[in-house]
Parts: sequence; C-alpha cells; structure tokens
Amino acid sequence: MKKLVSEQLVTYLESRGVEYVFGLCGHTNIAVLAELDKSPITFINVRHEQIASHAADGYARAKRETSVVLSHLGPGLTNAATGVANAALDSIPMVVIAGDVPSHYYGKHPHQEVNMHADGAQWEIYRPFVKRAWRVDREDLFPEIIQKAFQLAESGRPGPVLVSVPMDIFSKEVDEEKFALLKHHTQVVEKPALDEETAERIVETLANAERPVIYAGGGVVLSQAEEELREFVEHMNIPVAHSLMGKGVLPDDHPLTVGMTGFWGTTFINDQTKNADYLFGVGTRFSEADSSSWYQNVTFNFPKTKLIHIDIDPSEIGRNYPVEIGAVADLKRALVALNRVAKQLYPNGMDRNEKLKEDIQEYRKSLRASIHENVTSDAFPMKPERILADVREVLPRDAYITTDVGWNKNGVGQQFPIYTPGSILTPGGYATMGFGSAAALGAKLAQPNKVVVSLIGDGGFGQNPSLLATAVEEKIPVVWVVMNNSAYGTIAGLEMAHYDTTYGTLFKKDGESYTPNFAEIAKGFGVKGVKITSAAEFKHELKAAIKVNEPVVLDVAMRNEPVPTDGQWNINDIYSPNSEKSHVSIP
Repeated sequence: MKKLVSEQLVTYLESRGVEYVFGLCGHTNIAVLAELDKSPITFINVRHEQIASHAADGYARAKRETSVVLSHLGPGLTNAATGVANAALDSIPMVVIAGDVPSHYYGKHPHQEVNMHADGAQWEIYRPFVKRAWRVDREDLFPEIIQKAFQLAESGRPGPVLVSVPMDIFSKEVDEEKFALLKHHTQVVEKPALDEETAERIVETLANAERPVIYAGGGVVLSQAEEELREFVEHMNIPVAHSLMGKGVLPDDHPLTVGMTGFWGTTFINDQTKNADYLFGVGTRFSEADSSSWYQNVTFNFPKTKLIHIDIDPSEIGRNYPVEIGAVADLKRALVALNRVAKQLYPNGMDRNEKLKEDIQEYRKSLRASIHENVTSDAFPMKPERILADVREVLPRDAYITTDVGWNKNGVGQQFPIYTPGSILTPGGYATMGFGSAAALGAKLAQPNKVVVSLIGDGGFGQNPSLLATAVEEKIPVVWVVMNNSAYGTIAGLEMAHYDTTYGTLFKKDGESYTPNFAEIAKGFGVKGVKITSAAEFKHELKAAIKVNEPVVLDVAMRNEPVPTDGQWNINDIYSPNSEKSHVSIP
C-alpha cells in the first residue's frame, strides 16, 4: 500500500518517540504540517527560524535526546542556520528537515531558491557545520535517508544533520514497506569503550602521579557520565577543573571541584591545572577561552605537564596539546571501565589531597569575600554580582539555567554555582547572542517540572523577542532575567580598553543611554513584565515570577562592569601589541 511521504514521515517520527517539532511554515513544508495536525506530536510554531533551532537545541540538551526542526527553503533555511551551527559546535544532536524547491524546477531559479553557483544546491549552505547534508532526489530513497539522518546525528560525536526535501517529494507516494523495513534497521550504534589494558595504564599513572588533575568538558554531559565521573573522582581522590561546557559535571560545592579554567578562570584554578604533573582530559577539546588562548604557562603547561586524553572524536586527541595517553571512547563506557579497574587495583581508594581540599574551601571563601561588596550592594542599576547571587539564592538546586554571552555566560561560569549536572545550557563553541532566551523554551518543554530561568543580556534578548509569542501560545512558563546594561557590554569593554572609545557598542538616543522597556514589550505579547526599580525589589519579584508558573520577563538595569579575569586572551595582543594594554581585564 502506498502513502504520502509526508504522512509516513510523521508516522516515523512518532515511532521514534518525538514529542515536539520546532519550526516555521512555508509553502515547501505545509504538507508535513498538515500531517502533524493529525499527530500527537506538537508543532512549536515560532516567529523566526533562529528561535526554532535554538529552542530545539535547548530541548535536546535538557531532554538528552535528538531534537527535530522543520524549516522552509531559502530565508527559512538561512534564518535557522545560526542556531544549527551553534548546536553543531556544542555537539548537540538535531535533525533539520527542510522543504526545497520542486525537483522538476531545478535550473529555472524558482521562487526563493539560492542557485548562484549550482542548480538545486541550497542545501549545501549547511555543509560546513552539519555532520552531513542530504538532498532527497527520489521519494523511494527518503525512508532510508531519514533513518540514516537520525542514526548519524546520535552516533559518535553527536551533532546536527540536514535532510533537504523538494516539496513535490513530500506529496508523492511511497510504498509503506519502505518505511516498515526501518523497524529492522540499525536503531542504536554502540559507542566504543575503553579496553582493560589502557584503563589499567591510566589508573596506575594517575595513582602514581604527585599532582593529578581531572579536566572535564561538555563531553561528560553529552555521554551522561556525570555519576561515573563522580565515582572515579571520589575513589581516586583527584581534583576536578572544568571548561565552560563542563560546568556542573560535578556539583560546585563538591569538595574536589576546583572550578572553570581559562581567560575567565581565576589564578587559583589556573594554577591547579598548569602545575599538575598529569592532567586527565575527559570530553574536552581544550578550546581557546578555556585554555587562555593556548598561551604557555597560563592555564596549562604542556609538555611539562603530561596529558591523558579521552574523547569520542579522534580528531580532538592531540589537536591542541601533545598527548601521552590518548583514547577514543564514549566517556560513560570509559569511566565504567576505569572505575572497575580502579576498584580492583586500589580497593580502598586513594588517601590523598586533604590539604588541597582545605585549599579549595579557603579559595571559595576568598572568592566570596572578593565579591562580597558587590553581592550585597544596594546600588541601582544593580551590580552584576548581586543579580547572579540573588538568582542563585532564589532558585532550587535542580533549576535549569540558560545563558547567552557576557556576564550571564562568563560571570556565571566563574561565580554562579551549579549543583545539578546538565542543568546549565550555554552557547560554548559559537557564543551566540539570542541562544539563551530561545533555548529556555526547549528546556522547559523537555523538563516541565523543573524551574527554568534564562539569564540574558539586553543585546541578546533584543535579538528575537518574538519568542514571547511562542511562550504564550504554547503556555511555556519560563522566567527571563534581562541583565540590561544598554550595551553590547563585552565588546564595549574591549573597545574602550584598546581604542579608548565605545563607538557602536552602546545603545544611545540623543547622546543619552537608551533601552527599550522590555517589561512593556513583554506585556504587548501577553506576558507578565516587570521593570525592576531597585536592587531590593529584584529578589522578591523573581520569587513571585517563579511561583506564578507562567512566562515572565524581569527587566533588570545593570551596571556595565567587567567580569574579573586572571587569564589571557590572544585578541588583547592583536589589538595592542607590545603594550601594557594587551593584558588588561575586559568585560
């Protein structure tokens, strides 16, 4: 029996347990929307495709499953591209299904097609950042392609894929047997584990090391290996530093959690990693910001420090630093093996690092003391440290936080404790403005019983405020805390530090600081909006916003001050070579 491709696609998504499809309509994908109308799958309708891809990204992170985006061709596909690229750089599994021009019009430049260099080739726009991009040329090939798309998105190092479907193929019929055969196709590709010999070598090396440090990245969260990591850390008594994406893999109040390294890391944290005799990198790519632009003897000191590195992606092993022991493996399976071997070789665990634990506690006290004045300041506009401290005090330990860029990313990484693994969603690789506000929608859909708060700057929130319409339509109770400094604050600080101007980075009207009233904008969308008028008011309004269990925007005026930093960033040397300004602190 033959059925429409669009009908069988939706049936297939249902069979995979897909709950939501994020997207925006267009004349190339309405055949799929018509079928979704008959399905238990909910279509999350947005007003801009970047919202769809960021929301899908947030959903995949919080649900720990592959998300689905439905896009139109041309401007729809390019609008979504930023969010898809963001997901790609953070290794988030996502299947993007895009309508395309009718296959019989290739070469005629039909409506909205991009064909400047090749006919019917708009799908190639995604090639630089997705794991693979397919164009479906025949309806009978579609079942196999959609199966492969999900399989590839989830296998190895996860990431987005694109399936571009000419609109006429959605409306063609294909034999049901083609889809029925997918039941017998490979559903799960088992990821590689760590062999016993390598596990023994790693455990013995770390046991004999004088100053070992574990360096955890986002791969630990992606492989859902947080509990296995904690077990290994506690048995071997090894401190854990982490990248931005690795924040929360071990609770920030754990006695062996050191903190985030790199440019926005502190001297104490960077000293632990650069003075280690062995560093055990797990699920990390040693990115520029986390590694202080790879400057020698700032955050790391390779090859004096010996590196052990496990990652699912073989291209990351040795990419930025020389490796003494390198292994390609899924982190969860690798840590299961390491825990088994560690308990065999050292059944009573390792008794060490008691002094370091005391030093970590003293460091935390000193950090709190260094920011205490700002945390308790009644100044208004508010000090950013107080905003973060008040949010942390109000939220439950297992609340989900989404961030954007600036204080809400770098300051959060440095000063905001995360207690539940996987509960902080941040745009690490692409550092995309506008991610946090939209990702919060997906996170709340994935975790409806958890509190979800988006910490976002006014620049980021202003990118796509129409996401509030989606929140209203779908009744998604997210709280957005707009940290409003009337500026692109990080870039303003950079420009002032090196060029003594903030031209093009501050929002002004007639020479005076200017900001939209985001609380009133929220009300225009039918969302509760509160413009905070004093520091004392903020905590009370945040508690009320969480309690009301509906979408709420809190517009909080914030001082444009720098995130304190002890690391280095190469761009400082590029802007001001041979100058003391090359090492100034920036926001």
